[in-house]
Amino acid sequence: MNLLEKLKATFAGKVQPEHLRRGELGERAAKKYLQGQGLKFLTANYRSPRGEIDLIFREDDCLCFVEVKTRSSEAWSRPAAAVDARKRKLLSQTALDYLKLLKQPAVKFRFDIVEVLLQDGAVREIRHLPNTFTLSKPYRYG
Repeated sequence: MNLLEKLKATFAGKVQPEHLRRGELGERAAKKYLQGQGLKFLTANYRSPRGEIDLIFREDDCLCFVEVKTRSSEAWSRPAAAVDARKRKLLSQTALDYLKLLKQPAVKFRFDIVEVLLQDGAVREIRHLPNTFTLSKPYRYG
């Protein structure tokens, strides 16, 4: 956000909190990165009553549900560590809602995490962690 945009936002009363600006920057960077890796972008910020999935892509015959974690520092832990059991459950439920919306297609799917590391407000590093976790119990078969 340049100075003119900041001033307009300030006077319009629409200043977005810093963590939301960082999150949007991370999601844009993750989307661009994954597209560069050959994945086909389907949608962003899919919401259902049970949660939200940041990005959804397709790679060959597999749907990729992507959670983006953006951080300015790894001093305490890796960004992916924030995707705990509760978050995995919500992502699983939301992915099932998405599949239901598509009329339960017979497709493979996986859950990926993309870590975006910032330095001085700019993207320093992007890490794609494919197939990071499986569908949470009790939603998976077997």
